[in-house]
Amino acid sequence: MTLGLTRGVLPSFYERLRDELTFPLAWGRSATRDFPAWREEARAVVGEALLQPPAPGPEPFDPETVDVCDAGPYTSRTVEFALSRYGRARGSLLVPHGSGPFPAVLVLHDHGSEFTIGREKAVRPRSATDRLARATVWAERHYDGRFVGDELAARGYAVLAVDTLGWGDRGPLAYEDQQALAANLYQLGTSPAGLAAHEDIRAAAFLASLPEVDERRVGALGFSMGAYRAWQLSALSDDIAAAAAVCWMTGVKEMMVPGDNALRGQSAYFMLHPGLHRRLDIPDVASLAAPKPALFLAGGRDHLFPLVGVTAAYTKLRAVWESQGAGDRLTTTVWPDTGHVFTSGMQEAVYAWLDTWLARDPTRSGGNRPATDSGVG
Repeated sequence: MTLGLTRGVLPSFYERLRDELTFPLAWGRSATRDFPAWREEARAVVGEALLQPPAPGPEPFDPETVDVCDAGPYTSRTVEFALSRYGRARGSLLVPHGSGPFPAVLVLHDHGSEFTIGREKAVRPRSATDRLARATVWAERHYDGRFVGDELAARGYAVLAVDTLGWGDRGPLAYEDQQALAANLYQLGTSPAGLAAHEDIRAAAFLASLPEVDERRVGALGFSMGAYRAWQLSALSDDIAAAAAVCWMTGVKEMMVPGDNALRGQSAYFMLHPGLHRRLDIPDVASLAAPKPALFLAGGRDHLFPLVGVTAAYTKLRAVWESQGAGDRLTTTVWPDTGHVFTSGMQEAVYAWLDTWLARDPTRSGGNRPATDSGVG
């Protein structure tokens, strides 16, 4: 065998490397048989792969309201808070009118190689005219013309959206500079994906801390890269009670094949934790959220996530949730005629699912009712 390159950027021996991935820490393979103990052990391994350690001790958020406007059934605010020990960031916060505390959703924006807007992909910008135009075009292209954050706020949820490093107020990053950013962060002992994960954990904690929010009923929602961040956040944060992920789930081995988008680098660096897959597969990491409610939606015609990877991952996820007697808390669905988009129909399914698990106060209604799993198909 010639030890060189084949099929573009893959090494000629990539299949042997792929076959060596046995995911020894996966639930069912790990020698640890107690699920809470396994979760703690696996979380620690993921934490090491994030590369960026959390700050010692709790840090104050020190929030400030930058602007406020009335948006009909809810108030739209721009808030600034300490997102990490390195500095502050701005977020879009929507709060329904009326008496809280309200259920809440952290909406995590997509990638899409569009860096001039971030949180504006989820929440309608009301003060920056140029961003409103770009955000409207983006919503038409990927969300059937809707801003999912505003839709949720109109339904009675408090909503927070924050820019990831490189997007919106924290950018804009150029597509071709993503690998340089990743290389520079690796040199500094961290990574784009690790920083994003820690910031998402911090944003969830901030949302749960707000007096308008019921800290027991905080969810995460995202499409595409935002979906990856949503299920990852539920796996790593106890502040998230339920998560819905649209169009981002697969297995490592199914992803590492010629032609897959992840092999191009660039955007992959925001969803890549070095060395982690020697221990855990992608759905193994997502399974750290069990037995919390989890929703995964996929498009049957999604060119970024072919069905072979989606169905393999769904099978792994289901085995974990069912092992914990929580199969009714996991919904895994493929929309056969849908591509890599978050259609209005998918949105309505997500909103209904969130209502099932977050909308009702369990202390007043006797607990949330279980979701019905629709299976793969």
